[in-house]
Amino acid sequence: MRIVFMGTPEFAVPSLKRLVADGHEIAAVYTNPDKPKNRGMKMTPSPVKVAALEAGIPVIQPRSLREEGVLEELTALAPELIVVAAYGKLLPKAVLELPEYGCINVHSSLLPKYRGAAPINWAMINGEKETGVTIMYMAEGLDTGDIIAQTVTPIQPEENAEELYSRLAELGGALLSDTVVSIANGTARRTPQDDSLHTYAPMLSRELSPIDWNRSAQAIHDQIRGLVPWPATTFELEGKTFKAYASTLAGSTEKAPGTLLGSDKQGILFACGDGKALRLTELQAPGKKRMKAADFLRGHKI
Repeated sequence: MRIVFMGTPEFAVPSLKRLVADGHEIAAVYTNPDKPKNRGMKMTPSPVKVAALEAGIPVIQPRSLREEGVLEELTALAPELIVVAAYGKLLPKAVLELPEYGCINVHSSLLPKYRGAAPINWAMINGEKETGVTIMYMAEGLDTGDIIAQTVTPIQPEENAEELYSRLAELGGALLSDTVVSIANGTARRTPQDDSLHTYAPMLSRELSPIDWNRSAQAIHDQIRGLVPWPATTFELEGKTFKAYASTLAGSTEKAPGTLLGSDKQGILFACGDGKALRLTELQAPGKKRMKAADFLRGHKI
């Protein structure tokens, strides 16, 4: 099938690579413009652009799909199908109606739950036990289109959002492979979403970072896991703001929430609001690199 692929971050790369490996004709890849990165502010291509160029696929980087000439260029590519995976842009109606087989999206949640920009993070922050990938036909609303296929996976108790992101990316590529075959042979299902069950997964911000020790140990543990690698949770220690990247549940305590209980070989312990303790096992001190709490404690007494 002749396909135009649209995606930007690492999550989309396995989907693109799978389409290439399956022998589809990728007419072009659309991705976000290069961005300045790190201290040197060097212009850096997206992971999808890097993968596309490695595969010899033409790359197109409009700032908006509504720019003058974009629709004409896309029309000239004559895609039978447009595949979108974390592109970061809404597709105008004219684009949605362009391909013979429509536009489909690889979304990292079990729709209609967690529509929006950060479904992986919010599923973890909210303590969900499972999540997955949905492939759906795209409509004008935000992640509202009819569902074609879904795959479900458990969220592991100690897994963080970064690790889950990588797993779902691979699951998405595999599911996409099967879905494109079903679309081509006319067996793809089309199940409308139940809008009454939808939830929203908005973009992350640093406002989510501070730990509220009055919450339960499990809720804080889920917050820490869900905000890796960015923006990361923050906590106060000896008058300074640290970042926390990993934690474990650590038994009961009668101390007030937020009380520093001490440290052990694995990390630093705090009292939480449900009478449980939480051990922070990976952190970042101000001006330092991210490290295991045990390494930090070797050179710093609490």
